[in-house]
Amino acid sequence: MADQLATLAEAVLRGDEAAFDRFAAEARRRLYRFGQLMCGQREDAEDVLQETLLQAFRKLHTLEAPAAVQGWLFRVARNACLMKRRRSRFAPKQELPLEEFLPTRGPDGQPQVTDWSALPEVAAMNTELRERLSAAIRKLPPIYRMALVMRDVEGLTADEAAHALGVNHNVLKTRLHRARLAVRKDLAEYMEAR
Repeated sequence: MADQLATLAEAVLRGDEAAFDRFAAEARRRLYRFGQLMCGQREDAEDVLQETLLQAFRKLHTLEAPAAVQGWLFRVARNACLMKRRRSRFAPKQELPLEEFLPTRGPDGQPQVTDWSALPEVAAMNTELRERLSAAIRKLPPIYRMALVMRDVEGLTADEAAHALGVNHNVLKTRLHRARLAVRKDLAEYMEAR
């Protein structure tokens, strides 16, 4: 998607009026999925999508490097998500601390994560597991959820994700690591309960 968006962004910047419609169509599915995972509600995700595309329409001309359009676009979506979260009727009343999501540590100090990949029931539980995975991602605090969604779900490069989040590579790696541990813990608890 990044190459296609960059090509379309270049066309928009050259004055091709029809290119923005193709640009929006190309970005729509991924931006909606990002909004859904970040906000957790269809209505909020639709609002984030519309706000992101509106800002892209208004501000795309300020983009200096069309090759960086994907990171820029997700940064706009990130900001729209944060604003939406503050105003949404679906927003949680309080944020939960990350420590509640991290796996327990064993005597060696390493996170204790259950290996559930060998269970024979895994194939039958794929749909249920995907739903549980989405729920685990939505439970993460926003700064960790954004890092995980951008890198692992949307496939942004480390440079693009760091730029979109406004952080350096080390901060991105830390957030991503913590998010993955928290999701693993949630899934391990789910698998153990089954």
